[in-house]
Amino acid sequence: MEGWRHKNRPECLEKRFEFESYEKTRDFLDALGDFCEKINRFPDISFGKTYANITIRPLENMEKEAISKIDHEFAEKIDLLIIE
Repeated sequence: MEGWRHKNRPECLEKRFEFESYEKTRDFLDALGDFCEKINRFPDISFGKTYANITIRPLENMEKEAISKIDHEFAEKIDLLIIE
C-alpha cells in the first residue's frame, strides 16, 4: 500500500498517481473504470493531464464508517492497475 495516506477526518484513503503522459493517465483511468464496474465499487477521482487523485471512502457498516481491511484490499488492487 505504498503511497496511500489514511486520513481520519473524514475517514478515507488517498493516493496521487503520476504518469509520464496523458496517454498513460488515460490507460490507468480506463483500467480503473473497467475494474470498478466489474466489482461495483467506485472511488472518488480527480485527474489532470499526467496525474490521478484517488480517494477511497469506507464501505458502510453497522457500527460506524471506518476504513477496513476490505478498503485496504481495494486500494491494493488499484495499485495493480498501473501499466508500466
